[in-house]
Amino acid sequence: MKLYGVVGWKNAGKTGLMERLVTEITGRGVSVSTVKHAHHRFDVDHPGKDSHRHRVAGATEVLLASRNRFALMHELRDEDEPSLDALLSKLAPVDLVLIEGYKRDAHPKVEAHRSVTGNPLIAPDDPTIRAVASDTALDLDRPVFDLDDTKAIADFILSETGL
Repeated sequence: MKLYGVVGWKNAGKTGLMERLVTEITGRGVSVSTVKHAHHRFDVDHPGKDSHRHRVAGATEVLLASRNRFALMHELRDEDEPSLDALLSKLAPVDLVLIEGYKRDAHPKVEAHRSVTGNPLIAPDDPTIRAVASDTALDLDRPVFDLDDTKAIADFILSETGL
């Protein structure tokens, strides 16, 4: 599996870019999975549901399955957060895994940047960022794409990964 990331500060357009890239790249016949890092607590389960009751009762893992999808929930309890590599090992094989977040990991990345946020670019101090997708012109030592030019960004990622 090839890996490519999308990073950036809050409200930089990461999720929208990820969504457009998945649509564009899968439309070209390339299989894609995604990994999204969350800095906050989240839950895919709801109090009162059977699966939630299993977790609250102490189950380490609960696999919820139907004819349409399945979800594996793993409670970390007091364990450390798993590494990106550990999480990737749980995915079924695909051509490309797009990773939102994990900005400090070593895989290649595109930085999403919106000038209105006022945040500094991450790219100048991070060689793993191979390109920037921005809503404003930038003078950098690597490619800069229009944040909305999904086709060009997808072309770049697929070229970089050999797909």
